Amino acid sequence: MQISTTRFGLVTIEPGDILHFPGGILGLEDCHRWVLLADGDNEALAWLQSTSRPEVALAVVHPKRFVPQYQLRVGRRDLEPLSLTTLADAEVLAIVSSHQDDLTLNLKAPLVINVSRRLGRQVITESDATVQHTLLQQSPVQRPNVQRTVSSPLIPSTTSLKRVA
Repeated sequence: MQISTTRFGLVTIEPGDILHFPGGILGLEDCHRWVLLADGDNEALAWLQSTSRPEVALAVVHPKRFVPQYQLRVGRRDLEPLSLTTLADAEVLAIVSSHQDDLTLNLKAPLVINVSRRLGRQVITESDATVQHTLLQQSPVQRPNVQRTVSSPLIPSTTSLKRVA
């Protein structure tokens, strides 16, 4: 299956690579189907690409890689829609954004994904985590390298970034 993206061009994915976010993501409530693409230049970075809106791709990282003390604190009700049978099936990702001249992580509203069921949800933490945790200063997000195939280190998947056209 191929999806068209404005950032990566045509990308070949498997139907089993699609992540379903039934409630969408804050500000993108109409986007329910996503695919996780690894960045060819930065193994810590991945892109959550909407399959329905070619122009929407979110940079995401595993928050503990950059904030080792980070802990997800949410109520059980927030995780119920993910049908998690074990916490080992849960993967947490933080959205990376640019704020002024800094790269920041949204630690207050991370994405939680049930890897085995391919279900995702954005949750609001009960902790005092920040929406704009400074990751890097004076480092703009660069266009990712899409010339080679790299499997994602964040979520076990066959999803990879491939240039098709």
